[in-house]
Amino acid sequence: MAEQTHVLFVEDDDVIREATQLALERDGFAVTARPDGLSGLEAFRADRPDIALLDVMVPGLDGVSLCRRIRDESMVPVIMLSARADAIDVVLGLEAGADDYVTKPFDGAVLVARIRAVLRRFGRAGSGREEQDAPDDGGLLAFGELEIDTEGMEVRRAGQPVALTPTEMRLLLEFSAAPGTVLSRDKLLERVWEYGWGGDTRVVDVHVQRLRTKIGQDRIETVRGFGYKLKA
Repeated sequence: MAEQTHVLFVEDDDVIREATQLALERDGFAVTARPDGLSGLEAFRADRPDIALLDVMVPGLDGVSLCRRIRDESMVPVIMLSARADAIDVVLGLEAGADDYVTKPFDGAVLVARIRAVLRRFGRAGSGREEQDAPDDGGLLAFGELEIDTEGMEVRRAGQPVALTPTEMRLLLEFSAAPGTVLSRDKLLERVWEYGWGGDTRVVDVHVQRLRTKIGQDRIETVRGFGYKLKA
């Protein structure tokens, strides 16, 4: 029997927490549910889950702060949950290191689909981009001072290692597969986040900005009205 995927779920609303936990368990996930951020952090450190679902507004240690604490210690995927679609909630969560977000109230099937999409993305980021042929030079790509090892999944800038989350790595691989080609936000949502429907392009914008801070602000160019491209 395949090992269950372990989900840490932090939500202070008892009804939502219990109903969502049951729904996830019915879909085959093992779930550790906690009502506040501090107990959630303790559970994360004790159990080392495969993915974390964090509500933004939880007592003790809010979801955004909890996400930052988790990201300081781990690259485990994080999905933020918010009762509001306000830009500030979305951006703060993503800037804290979250990989995606879901707005409440949410459909259980949609939540499960997003969880599985994130986990697939993380699996591919760890094993290489299957659909991209490896370069003849052993998987090494160079763009100025930026070097990408597509086989070892390592990035260096001016010879120094750059720590990327799997989502940031997937995003960089998409850009590096077609340097100089403009990729629209919708296309990036489809390829990186596996959105088969219209998604929130703020997810792309925040991750591009996070990636720029790590590989160089001028390496990814904004093409207004169209999207982004990697400078060859």
